[in-house]
Amino acid sequence: MKHLPYLVVIFLCFACNNEPENTKLSGPVFGTSYNVIYDSTEGYTKQFDSLFTIINQSMSTYIPDSDISKINRNEDAFVDSHFIKVFEASKEIYQKTNGVFDPTIGAVVNAWNFGPEGRIQDLDSLKIDSLMLSVGLDRVSLNGNKIIKPKATFIDFNAIAKGYGVDVIADFLESQNIENYLVEIGGEIRCRGINTEKQQAWRVGLDQPRFDGENSVYKAINLKDQAMATSGTYRKFKTDAQGKRYAHIINTKTGYPSKTNILSVSVIAENCMVADAYATAFQAMEVGAISSFLEYHPEMKAFLIIENESNELENVSLNGFPE
Repeated sequence: MKHLPYLVVIFLCFACNNEPENTKLSGPVFGTSYNVIYDSTEGYTKQFDSLFTIINQSMSTYIPDSDISKINRNEDAFVDSHFIKVFEASKEIYQKTNGVFDPTIGAVVNAWNFGPEGRIQDLDSLKIDSLMLSVGLDRVSLNGNKIIKPKATFIDFNAIAKGYGVDVIADFLESQNIENYLVEIGGEIRCRGINTEKQQAWRVGLDQPRFDGENSVYKAINLKDQAMATSGTYRKFKTDAQGKRYAHIINTKTGYPSKTNILSVSVIAENCMVADAYATAFQAMEVGAISSFLEYHPEMKAFLIIENESNELENVSLNGFPE
């Protein structure tokens, strides 16, 4: 699950000398890094590393002998409970978005050189059409703990598994009766309670879209008992001969990179797996379609940063996204 660094989380939580200090743990994971802050003196680095190893072995397309890699090579492989949870959630979101969110687009993502393997030289419409024949999560099923799929179908949970990893760590902390924490992996976050050092809500920042690779904060918000994930197009894109940018998000209906003026989508949901998936799905939708979708899903909030015709940034806040 290679990191696509779309959201810079700025922890505005510097400790005051007279306040209790949180425990802060960090390290590399999923091709990016994690940061966990919680109000306990217990250290859980070994437990975190163990959980990350299990998730990677289950769902990382960057590990040749992972379960998902074996499945993609049509080898016999049994999937674990982590894989099943992500697969079933993917199925549900696939159906709700009418296929806009589709983990089987992986082979096409690879062909466009946005994935871990399989870049196709001189990619043309015939090759894309051929690859699209294997796309469609409705063609993939679960029989017990075995995945049944067409031979050519390539499954990639990159757009949902990082968020799921956040949830796994958060759930572990809650199992240890920790009531105040913030978990962040590559910009995807979930928090509970408050920052005990500041005695206030967790404060995080959304990255300002910049094509120069630098980082700066677009806005800061408070989060409590929520998860947030962000998908963006301003760090990984292709430019055509006319200078138009195309997102790394592949249109699951056409097989081509999405042409969009949406630079960033942040989604707040109950858990990070769902937020992660919908942030990716919304990135491939029009603003009007996102707004209409969220009218029927008040449990989610979204914040869009778009580039208007004057190349200026505008934002759209939906369902009461925090100001």
